Amino acid sequence: MPVNAIELYAPCNHLAFFKWLQGHLIPCPFKYLTGIDCPGCGFQRSVIALVQGDLHQSFQLYPPAIPLLLFFAYGIADGFFKLDTKKGVVKKTLFILIGSMVMISYIIKLYHFYAIYKASA
Repeated sequence: MPVNAIELYAPCNHLAFFKWLQGHLIPCPFKYLTGIDCPGCGFQRSVIALVQGDLHQSFQLYPPAIPLLLFFAYGIADGFFKLDTKKGVVKKTLFILIGSMVMISYIIKLYHFYAIYKASA
């Protein structure tokens, strides 16, 4: 296979993978039962947009996605290298900050949802 064909094949393969991944996201049971987004709805789509390099779209879909990913990475690194204090002050602080971001994002999402609902009623 010539070099040019390999260069063309690799991005097409990644595009096909992302297209497949977008069609096979894990469904949200909370949204299925209630019809309302849960506090985590949008995370998967946000991570896919982030991996594709679209930072703006990732933030629009789910603002706490990047801090959550960094928190998970810190938790894994802390498991290997013991980065935190014995009382876990850093992890607890990050947990509270990121949890607050998730809840603020969810409250804003619900406000927009009910504003649209009121306007259509």
